[in-house]
Amino acid sequence: MIQAADVSWRYGATPVIDSVSVAALPGRVLGLIGPNGSGKTTLLRLLYGALRSPTGRVTVDSDGLQSLSPRESALRMAVVVQETGGETALTVAEMVLLGRGPHLSTFQRTGPADHEIAARSLARVGATHLGPRPFSGLSGGERQRVLIARALAQQATHLLLDEPTNHLDIRYQHEVLGLVRGLGTCSIVVLHDLNLAARYCDDLVLLGDGGVVAAGTVDEVLDPAILEPVYGIGIKRLDLDGHLHLLFHPFTQEAA
Repeated sequence: MIQAADVSWRYGATPVIDSVSVAALPGRVLGLIGPNGSGKTTLLRLLYGALRSPTGRVTVDSDGLQSLSPRESALRMAVVVQETGGETALTVAEMVLLGRGPHLSTFQRTGPADHEIAARSLARVGATHLGPRPFSGLSGGERQRVLIARALAQQATHLLLDEPTNHLDIRYQHEVLGLVRGLGTCSIVVLHDLNLAARYCDDLVLLGDGGVVAAGTVDEVLDPAILEPVYGIGIKRLDLDGHLHLLFHPFTQEAA
């Protein structure tokens, strides 16, 4: 479980996250949703320690995040962020093998078991064929799958992902999120696509204006009456074949 109580962050004089509290439960997928600029990625960074909130506290399985060593933090949390660089001489196989780092002692080399875990992780994201290729030569979608494979190789008990479907085509969007849901770990996912959130998340936190607008199950949060004021667009909810779907339409001039 990952919990945050009254965490905050501001860029300059602009508050982005203001006294926000969230909880990601064991074995469930928590989706962070909200319009651009609502603080989804900032909140995720606070949850895994890339940013340190001046207020409140973040705990991982009841232990304060700041009390964990870097190695212990990496054993508990695997993080997939939006890659901005990619200029590296590493092959894909070597990149995924980096996920085994937290399991090795100082100066210990990776062994056959580590290589097997890395190979299985690549296979789980459908990227075995990429193994010998340079990571820097991959497309955006290919890189994203490799970074997720690296997180899987880490075998952490919590998984945090910032827009993991970015650059992926429709097939891999569903395959990757289906994989995350099937892991049975405590997972936190930043998502823009509300229909993907509806299908693959168990719980949602809707952010807006620096705070939590709504939090609860998918069924509770994806209510057009809650979503429309936040996103500024008309929304119709359909329940088809046991799945929740949202349709979007601009407000008419009369409705505006």
